[in-house]
Amino acid sequence: MDSRSIERLKWRSRRGLLELDLVFERFWAGEGGRMTEGDAAALERLLALPDNDLLDLVMGRTESPESELRDMVAKLRAA
Repeated sequence: MDSRSIERLKWRSRRGLLELDLVFERFWAGEGGRMTEGDAAALERLLALPDNDLLDLVMGRTESPESELRDMVAKLRAA
């Protein structure tokens, strides 16, 4: 991934909930720099979700029916 695309994703990952901001801050400090194109596409789709729905996924309160999204959620949880 090029640095411009990564910076755009970082900007979009700034959310209205402190809990999500903390998750994304840890993600970008670690795993975020090693994203594949597939990871980036999954993250794009996750970032399109409302904050509360995304928080429910990251906190494990709900599960995504799509495996590629589950993989990215797992990476966010591990951060």
